[in-house]
Amino acid sequence: MELRTVVATVENGEQDTVLKVLQIYNQEKSQCFTFDDEEREERKKMAQLLIKFLERELQPSCQVTCLESIRILSRDKYCLDPFTTKEGLKTLSRHAGIDYSEELIREVPDLDVILESLKCLCNIVFSSPRAQELSAEARLVVGLAKRIKLYNERSLPHEVKFFDLRLLFLLTALRVDIRQQLAQELRGISLMTDTLELTLGVKWMDPYEVATEEGLLPPLPRQETERAMEILKVLFNITFDSSKREVDEEDAALYRHLGALLRHCLMISADGEDRTEEFHSHTVNLLGNLPLKCLDVLLTPKVRPGSLEYMGVNMDAVSILLDFLERRLDRGHKLKESLTPVLNLLTESARVHRQTRKFLKAKVLPPLRDVRNRPEVGNLLRNKLVRLMTHIDTDVKHCAAEFLFVLCKESVSRFVKYTGYGNAAGLLAARGLMAGGREEGEYSEDEDTDTEEYKEAKPNINPVTGRVEEKLPNPMEGMTEEQKEYEAMKLVNMFDKLSREQVIQPMGITPSGNLAPMENAIRDMADERSSSDSDLGLD
Repeated sequence: MELRTVVATVENGEQDTVLKVLQIYNQEKSQCFTFDDEEREERKKMAQLLIKFLERELQPSCQVTCLESIRILSRDKYCLDPFTTKEGLKTLSRHAGIDYSEELIREVPDLDVILESLKCLCNIVFSSPRAQELSAEARLVVGLAKRIKLYNERSLPHEVKFFDLRLLFLLTALRVDIRQQLAQELRGISLMTDTLELTLGVKWMDPYEVATEEGLLPPLPRQETERAMEILKVLFNITFDSSKREVDEEDAALYRHLGALLRHCLMISADGEDRTEEFHSHTVNLLGNLPLKCLDVLLTPKVRPGSLEYMGVNMDAVSILLDFLERRLDRGHKLKESLTPVLNLLTESARVHRQTRKFLKAKVLPPLRDVRNRPEVGNLLRNKLVRLMTHIDTDVKHCAAEFLFVLCKESVSRFVKYTGYGNAAGLLAARGLMAGGREEGEYSEDEDTDTEEYKEAKPNINPVTGRVEEKLPNPMEGMTEEQKEYEAMKLVNMFDKLSREQVIQPMGITPSGNLAPMENAIRDMADERSSSDSDLGLD
C-alpha cells in the first residue's frame, strides 16, 4: 500500500477505516528495518498523525494496531521527532501504564496496549538522546519501579514483565541520573534482588544459602531465564561502583543476599548451552561489582555429598567460575569483553580468601614437572594464561598477569618460576619490581613445594624463557683476547649509534626496581651509593 494513502487515511481520522489501513500497512512492513529516504517526510507526517490519533478515545484493538505502526516507524532513527516531545512521550508512557503522576491513574490499560507501548518506548529510548532526557524528566523509572514491585501480587504476562525490565535496563544504561535515582531514591538494589528471587523461584536453607534438592538442579525455563538476564543487567548498571566503596552492615547484608542468589545462578543451567553461557556471563559481570568482603557467600554453603570440598570449604562455585574461564579462553572470541570480568573476579576472590587462592593455585599452577617446554607452550590452563601475558590488548595482558601474580602470593621469584622472566617483565616493570622482591599483601608464609623433576632441572633453567635450554656453542671459542675485545667494541659502537639515532633507548633498573633511561638509572645508583657512604661516615 502506498504510504501517502495511509497518511491520507489517518489524516481523515475515521476509526474503522484507519484500523483497516494500518493493519494492511503493519502486515506489509512487519519485517522492515530499512527505509527509503524519499519517503522520510511522509513517515514523519504519519508519525505525527499517529501520536495525535492515539490521544483519542479508541477501542483497545485500534490502539494496539496504531502502536504497532508507531513501533515500525520508530525503527527509523530519522523519524523519531514526533515521538520525542513531552506530549508524545507522555502519551506512550500513559498507554504503557508507567506515566508518573501524583494523581490516580484513571484506568489500567489493556495488556496488549501496554506491551506494544513498551516496545515502542524501548525503540525510541534506545535511538534518541532527546527521548532519554525526557524520560528522566518524566520520571518513567518511578512508574516502572512501582509496577515491578507488584509482580508478586499481579499476574502479568511474561512479555510485559520482560519489556518492563528491558526498558529499565536501557534507561539505567543510558542515563547516569536515572541509574542513581533507581539505586538510591527507589532502593533499586533491594527491589531488583527481590524480583530476581521471585523469578528464580528459590527457597532458602540458611540466610545465605539457597535450598537445593538432591542431585542436579533442573534448567531454568526459557522465559524465566530471559527475565533473569534483564534483571542482572539492571543490577549491573546500578551497582557499577559498589566494589570501589565501603558499605555499612545493612548494605553488606543486602549484597550478601544478592551474592547468594548469584551463586545459585552459577549452579543452575538455562535452556541450552549458549543460553546457559550468556546467563552465567551476566552473573559473573554482576559478581564483579559486589563489595569484596561480600564475596565470602560463594564459599558459605556447607559441604554436602557431591560437593567439591577443599580445605573444608565448598568450592563448587569457584570451580564453575574456573571452568567458565577456560571455556572463554578456548573460544578465543572478544577476549577483552569475555575474559576480563571473570579474571578480575577470580583475582580479587583469591586475594581476599586464602582457601580460594590455594584451590585456584592447585588447579592453575600445580607443582612444576615439565620444564623442557616454555611456560606458554601447551594446552594446560597455565599455558593458556601465560600466552595472554603477551597479548596485544593491554587490559587482557594485565588481567592475566595479575591473576597469576596473586596466585603466586605476589612473590616475584615464584611468579618468574611459573611464567618466565620474559613473560613476567611487563607486570614487574609496571609494579616497579624488576629487581625482585614482593608486593605487600596478607599472605601466609608457607613455601612453594617443588617436585623432584623441578629440583633436578632448576640449575639449568633459563629464567628468561622459564625452561631448560640446550647449551649453545660459545661464539667466542677459539678467539684471541684482541679479537674478543674488537668484537665487544664493535657491539658497543652499534648500540651507541642506534641510541644516538633514537632507534632504541638503553634502559636500566633503578634502585627502586623501576625501569628508567640508562643515564638516569646510573645517576640514581650513584646518588644512592653516595648517600650510603655519607651515612657510614666515609669520604
